[in-house]
Amino acid sequence: MSNTFLTPSYHWRNRYLLMRHGHSQANAQGKIISSPERGLANYGLSEQGEQQLTDALAQWHWPIPTQVVHSDFLRTTHTAARVAEVFGLPMAQEVRLRERYFGELEGKADSHYPQVWALDAQSADHTQWQVEPVSRVAARMCAALEALEQRFTGETVLVVSHGDPLQILLTALAEKPLTQHREQPALLPASITLVGG
Repeated sequence: MSNTFLTPSYHWRNRYLLMRHGHSQANAQGKIISSPERGLANYGLSEQGEQQLTDALAQWHWPIPTQVVHSDFLRTTHTAARVAEVFGLPMAQEVRLRERYFGELEGKADSHYPQVWALDAQSADHTQWQVEPVSRVAARMCAALEALEQRFTGETVLVVSHGDPLQILLTALAEKPLTQHREQPALLPASITLVGG
């Protein structure tokens, strides 16, 4: 993984609005949906998630996005589409922004998350239950941002992804140990964090 822009002195070419998708059907059902086989075509936004986006767009106080890039999962695609429609923007998929893969826990209750996070706090490289390690998530998320930095200059890019990957990315950008990613403030559904610019 290149660390070209992961230092406080880095001069960003763009601003990034890092957005977690709205409340999803998987959230509503308390399920872990992290595989492309399940997440690309199913488990879009819940009614609550749709309302969260309606509220967020009605009260928008962020810089106006000029580009929209998103994970290709259905819940992130739906979220990105709502924002893109309001601001009249095209959308671009980026597979490196996908949900963290939770391996053998796929489809199981989301009450398993704390067990994974407890192991994350001990090692950013663990693969218990064939879960995607934090270090790999950080590498692909940082690579996605680096690619956008190379592609655009002077843009405000809305990046729509998932809770765990975004918290891991923010931990990496802050130059903190990746084992501390759960110490980041929790990213609520449909929330936005401004980075760069």
